[in-house]
Amino acid sequence: MDHHQPGHAAPVLNDAVPVRHPGRWISAIVIVGVLALMVQSVITNHNFRWDVVGTYILDVKVVQGVGWTLLLTVASMVIAIVLAILLAVMRQSDNPVLRYTSWVWVWFFRGTPVYTQLVFWGLIAVLYPKISAGVPFGPELFSVDTSTVITALVAAILGLGLNESAYLAEIFRAGLKSVDKGQTEAAEALGMGNGKIMWRIILPQAMRIIVPPTGNETIGMLKTTSLVLAVPFTLDLTFATNALANRIYLPVPLLIVAAIWYLVITSLLMVGQHYIEAYYGKAWTPTWPRPSSTRQPPRPLPQWHRAPKLSRP
Repeated sequence: MDHHQPGHAAPVLNDAVPVRHPGRWISAIVIVGVLALMVQSVITNHNFRWDVVGTYILDVKVVQGVGWTLLLTVASMVIAIVLAILLAVMRQSDNPVLRYTSWVWVWFFRGTPVYTQLVFWGLIAVLYPKISAGVPFGPELFSVDTSTVITALVAAILGLGLNESAYLAEIFRAGLKSVDKGQTEAAEALGMGNGKIMWRIILPQAMRIIVPPTGNETIGMLKTTSLVLAVPFTLDLTFATNALANRIYLPVPLLIVAAIWYLVITSLLMVGQHYIEAYYGKAWTPTWPRPSSTRQPPRPLPQWHRAPKLSRP
């Protein structure tokens, strides 16, 4: 019988050829070309009056408007975040009074336009000339003029903050619900109180879900401050640039000035949001083992043997 058995030669490894993506290069060239044409048309168009933009980009009134806009944004978001945490906790409470109170708050402030709410806050001194406290149907303990307490700035901050709290409350509620109930049960087994469980166990884990949409809402709040003219509050960036535009009869370059400042502030907020997300998300980032510097030998391929041939006598 003829027994044929191949030799055990080492397998030859071919160098892998990377997949080519010509479509990526074509799309990149097209997009870059279109962007170049757009930039050229904007820069070379004298109707934009870039000289006026350069003159007023650092104008005192504009810079002051930027400061007031930042103040409105920060103060409104602080109020909104504090109220949102409270409303989210109330919404998850076993107490039906707290639960339905939170629901009604969210329903009302999400269901009415923020512009309408700002108008009402601007008219609060007309609707309630005095703020008083006392015994119901009894003597009045103290009274103060509403206009001295709720100024245009306070009315703008309250209008923006209360409206935003309704949206943030749903974001916080979603974040709190994302934490496994076993975390709460384990903390209770260790004897921790409800408040400590919320601040030490639940909220730190929920921040991974809460931070991205909250950062988005903060950027939205920055642009919503342009509506405070409804109060009326007339020191923000939008009003300052509009006032300058009406004075020099050039609305387009002053709109560009406002847009540039909004873009700069938004970019800074996005950078801050990125680092906050990275801080709260690092615990959930998977860590993969580093590949070894020495290449492991490939696994030998299986050797297949031919069946022996039977020779006829």
